[in-house]
Amino acid sequence: MKHKLLPLSETMHYILLALREPLHGYAVMQKIEELSKGSVILAAGTLYGAIENLNKHGWIEPVGHSGRRKIYKTTTEGSAILKMEQERLTHILSLYEGSDLNEEV
Repeated sequence: MKHKLLPLSETMHYILLALREPLHGYAVMQKIEELSKGSVILAAGTLYGAIENLNKHGWIEPVGHSGRRKIYKTTTEGSAILKMEQERLTHILSLYEGSDLNEEV
């Protein structure tokens, strides 16, 4: 199943991973900062554009509200996409095994 959003961008990856639990936008930003150990800090515009895109593709869905904030969660299809990406990345990582990248060429 090839999709135009695959392979996932780093942003999409982190959002799908964060939304394995139901969260609103600001909490997603905090979760991503935590998951990435501070190396990925999303601007609100970037986050909400990506959330809109992921929702449109059915990979996340609104599951409620917290005051005015919409709460989203990864869908079954979104979880399947994460699984595919995990397998793709695991394969790529396996190609590094046994090779010393610090070796002089």
